[in-house]
Amino acid sequence: MQLFSWETVEKEVLNPKMWRKVISGEKVMLAQVFIAKDGVVPVHQHESEQLSYALEGALKLELEGKEIILHKGDVLCVPSNVPHRAVALEDYFGLDLFSPIRLDWLKGTDDYLRR
Repeated sequence: MQLFSWETVEKEVLNPKMWRKVISGEKVMLAQVFIAKDGVVPVHQHESEQLSYALEGALKLELEGKEIILHKGDVLCVPSNVPHRAVALEDYFGLDLFSPIRLDWLKGTDDYLRR
C-alpha cells in the first residue's frame, strides 16, 4: 500500500502550455493534467485505455471521426489504440487514468508532448 499527496508529487512541465503530475501503480496510472488555452495534444494513440475527467475548463477531443468537448464534470473513455487529439478551448485541468500504465510517460519518451 502507498499513500500519495498531490502536494508532494513532482510537477513535470512538458512544454510552455502543458504540465502534469503522475502517480503510478503496477497496472494503473493517474495523472493531473493542465493544458493552457490553445494548447494542443497532437494525434497519438496508445495501448492504454484512458478515462479523462474534466475538473476545470474545456477540452476539445477529436477521435473516431467525432469532436467531443469535455466540460467540468464530464468523463470521456478513450478506447485502447484509438488515435486521438486534443485542444484546450479554455485553460483545462483534469485527471487522466490509464490502464495499463503509460511507460512512455514514466520514461520521458513521449516526445509528441514535449514540443
